[in-house]
Amino acid sequence: MDFKKITRNPIIYVILIGFLLFVGFSLITSLGGAKQISTQEGLELLKGTTVTSVTNTDGDQRVDMKLSEPYKGADDVQFYYVTARASEVVDAINAADPKGGFNDEVPKASWFDGFLSLALPMVLLGLLFWFLLSSAQGGGNKVMQFGKSRAKLVTKEMPQVTFTDVAGADEAIEEMQEIKDFLKDPARFQAVGARIPKGVLLYGPPGTGKTLLARAVAGEAGVPFYSISGSDFVEMFVGVGASRVRDLFNQAKENSPAIIFIDEIDAVGRHRGAGLGGGHDEREQTLNQMLVEMDGFDPKANVIVIAATNRPDILDPALLRPGRFDRQIGVDAPDLRGRQTILEVHGRGKPLADSVDLEVVARKTPGFTGADLANVLNEAALLTARSNAQLIDNRALDEAIDRVIAGPQRRTRVMRDKEKLITAYHEGGHALTAAAMNYSDPVTKITILPRGKALGYTMVMPLDDKYSITRNELQDQLAWAMGGRVAEEIVFHDPTTGASNDIEKATSIARKMVTEYGMTTDVGPVKLGAASGEVFMGRDMGHGREYSETVAERVDVQVRDLIEQAHNEAYQVLNDNRDILDKLALELLEKETLDHNEIAEIFKDVKKLPPRPQWLSSSERPTSALPPVEIPRRALPAGVAATTEADGSHEKAPRRRPTGQARPATA
Repeated sequence: MDFKKITRNPIIYVILIGFLLFVGFSLITSLGGAKQISTQEGLELLKGTTVTSVTNTDGDQRVDMKLSEPYKGADDVQFYYVTARASEVVDAINAADPKGGFNDEVPKASWFDGFLSLALPMVLLGLLFWFLLSSAQGGGNKVMQFGKSRAKLVTKEMPQVTFTDVAGADEAIEEMQEIKDFLKDPARFQAVGARIPKGVLLYGPPGTGKTLLARAVAGEAGVPFYSISGSDFVEMFVGVGASRVRDLFNQAKENSPAIIFIDEIDAVGRHRGAGLGGGHDEREQTLNQMLVEMDGFDPKANVIVIAATNRPDILDPALLRPGRFDRQIGVDAPDLRGRQTILEVHGRGKPLADSVDLEVVARKTPGFTGADLANVLNEAALLTARSNAQLIDNRALDEAIDRVIAGPQRRTRVMRDKEKLITAYHEGGHALTAAAMNYSDPVTKITILPRGKALGYTMVMPLDDKYSITRNELQDQLAWAMGGRVAEEIVFHDPTTGASNDIEKATSIARKMVTEYGMTTDVGPVKLGAASGEVFMGRDMGHGREYSETVAERVDVQVRDLIEQAHNEAYQVLNDNRDILDKLALELLEKETLDHNEIAEIFKDVKKLPPRPQWLSSSERPTSALPPVEIPRRALPAGVAATTEADGSHEKAPRRRPTGQARPATA
């Protein structure tokens, strides 16, 4: 039990003070009051001769008597009576006719009692409110500072992050380098009439290093760095957020040159007026104050606002205009060289085996962000420690990559032999169809070991980073996505639910080919519908479909035709290579996991699918027979070698996008 934490709780002191007051009042009452006796004893005393004076108090129904001789050790006694006995008590007092006389009293409330009855509840309510506010603000001296900024100040004494700690974002670092130079030497820019951006917005997927970039700028420039989350501005009290914005900017101006970093700015900078029930008063007031502060800077004030978000599309346009966030820097997932550099940064201090080649690991992880790569190395270190080893080897790194992609292996899941056989044919159908396509990426791994939600999975990975994809490549993806389902139909004539995820992804790709990429002759190069992002707080509610029912029917027909074509191509490939499919299934049942070398040996005699006919958007347009120009030869960038399958660089982990995902068989 943490006694220090208990003693800091103000409610403990309130209870203690109340208890002491009660005990003190009880002691005073017991020391200075008359002895209480029963009603019968009081009437008996009135019949005797020892009573010298009597006081009868109305309302309390109490009789106080003074005695000439002690009764039970007391000279003053009192008793109470009920209203029904009032006449009897009065008659007894009249009959006793005490020497000191008797008196009837009607009690009147004193001003102190009235004040106490009014003030005590108010004091208790005030203490309760103070306690709740103290708890909400973290206690201590922050109770009356809820309108103050809650930003954390990163000083020079704290561990510094520099640009050497940031990798895989060379373009973003180059843009941020200018911010650092301005903070260190603003006169050089002002001498030529240059104005540094007042705000820099970093946007991109989660885990790409946006926060790390902002900290690196502060570490390089050596200036005060105020860090705060967008959600820290919003409280249940309207106006508190705006007050915190004012206080934050005042602090930064007093300590300029300085950097204000607002993480997850979309929590407070969302589009005003959006929402199912209208706007949000507190958030909009906070945003308005932020707009005023950012546009009201002194031109010579060296204060720069850096913000980070994953959703720049939902930010208010007034926040993004020049003069506020002048510069918007995209921070995307790193390329091959960037991934290798990130692995080298996060590999510092980790005992890597001599056989580990981080370039190979980078090739296995296309589409991974910096956070993903850091997680891979951390998982590999945990697996190494779990096995009581001293060095992180390739086995641990491969297992770590699989864990990040598909989750930990489910060793406790026991599958029946029939289910294992179905899974082996299902994954073999994916792999064999991909290998028989003309534009598909190579198959790098097949396993029937359950991992995460998947009963097994097949990795089909590109040799290099891809930023666009052709129609033939998409059709190949559709074909090998349907390969698992087709294998079940050919071999067992009874498909399972394991292909549900494959069908979902294939349908998504086919629909995008029709409605977004314009890759069908019937619908044509027309964008149908808005972006498929999530509905934002009612802003997009009520927007109907932007095309007619007739066009929608044509879209459905085209999607079905693409899926059906992929289905037929997978059928043709698997029927033509049935002996290889059976051999692959037997190997999977025996070894459970096959790497790229074993897969290449099995697939060396695969019969390829005949090339598809040339696709034209319209048969009425003239067709050119001229080939494209040859790509001029030039020296490759340092650190990048030509990619060949012979060097083993084709072993890849799945990209996190439709162009290169592992297709797990799910139940």
